[in-house]
Amino acid sequence: MHGITVRSEQESDLKAIEVVHLSAFEGDQEVALVGALRKSKTYDAELSLVAEFNGRIVGHVLLSPARIERDGTVVNILLLAPMAVVPSQSHRGIGSELVREAEARARQKGFEAIVEVGQPNYYQRLGFEPAERWGLGSNLPVETAMITARELTPGALEGGGKVMAPPQFLDLFS
Repeated sequence: MHGITVRSEQESDLKAIEVVHLSAFEGDQEVALVGALRKSKTYDAELSLVAEFNGRIVGHVLLSPARIERDGTVVNILLLAPMAVVPSQSHRGIGSELVREAEARARQKGFEAIVEVGQPNYYQRLGFEPAERWGLGSNLPVETAMITARELTPGALEGGGKVMAPPQFLDLFS
């Protein structure tokens, strides 16, 4: 989309990121999740992206390291969550731009796949596929139908396994 800039978050963006999530979601769970993930040892500011439009932050996405466990092996992946766009700016392609840049950065950093929980219809439009395709489950208390994934390395998800979300995600459900 013309006029959208996607970049890594900066410390001066933190309040605006909170506003984006508060305006997009009911309640402050996502704001709390972003805050908790920022404090984790695996947080990478290059994987916390903001979208600017007309000089304002109107979107945010965060990728967090996670893993898939299967048959004694581990696949290092990223969990995409949360992602939000200010409702007044939706349907402009901002979310798509955030996801495209997130995927590019994940590839640059050598991650093999991205997994997303929630909004499967939206993410399937962006090239994600149902986790069931690979036999993926999750340690999160959600239906498998709510999980989508995208391979960044062909074959990375073959053989399925269990997506192990970081503990900050589990706290959302307690």
